[in-house]
Amino acid sequence: MADLGEQEPYRVALRVRPERLAICQLEPDSPPPWRHLGHGFWAVAHTEEELSLVLPEGRVQPGWRAERGWRCLEVVGPLGLDLTGVLAQISAPLADTGIPVFVLSTYNTDEILVREADLERAVAALTARGHRVEHNRDQRR
Repeated sequence: MADLGEQEPYRVALRVRPERLAICQLEPDSPPPWRHLGHGFWAVAHTEEELSLVLPEGRVQPGWRAERGWRCLEVVGPLGLDLTGVLAQISAPLADTGIPVFVLSTYNTDEILVREADLERAVAALTARGHRVEHNRDQRR
């Protein structure tokens, strides 16, 4: 078995999703607000302590606890479920630059959220490590 330090680092292709996103927290007994999610990018996670949502800012409802102003760097996939180290290769340069992340994974890929104010620095940190970042031409807000 190879030592992790001997493995070649992954060079990942990412794309900047166009939406400005919000990370929301609702009470754990709240029903998922399906009618507010619509089409496109969104995520729901539930634990005994909370119901978390990630969705476009324009879909946040009054009374929801919401952190707005997030952007998504999406790993171009699909990725195999047996891959290891992909998130480490992406999150390490961001951590080294002091950029906080919020990470989601789907069956096909990984989604790395950074604050919009940190987006340019995040792209610079990732490209400096050999990753490729594509900007979507449609930068909807």
